[in-house]
Amino acid sequence: MDACCLNRPTDDQSQPRIAEEAEAVEQILRLLRAKTIEWLSSTALKAETSNNPDAERRYEVEVLLLPATNTIPLEVLLTTDDRFIKRAARAVGSPRVRVLNPVEWLREQGV
Repeated sequence: MDACCLNRPTDDQSQPRIAEEAEAVEQILRLLRAKTIEWLSSTALKAETSNNPDAERRYEVEVLLLPATNTIPLEVLLTTDDRFIKRAARAVGSPRVRVLNPVEWLREQGV
């Protein structure tokens, strides 16, 4: 998951889409805590997180990163950034990883 995903639970939940994405992120975090899935972080995510100007949100995301068992090259990137997803789908910048919304990823996993 990227920083957009990790910040989604603290975003304004009044919009149905944001609420759905926040719940998907929370569900993924529950799967991680239950050790149903493994979280492998990336140096890109750590760098993105450290650049967040909001100290409170930065801290909250850093805490969420603690369960990551290892740091590896990216395999699947989860984001709530529509523009990023669309650009990746069009292969803009030749992405080397799949880029998906967390809701879509959970559907693919059958969860």
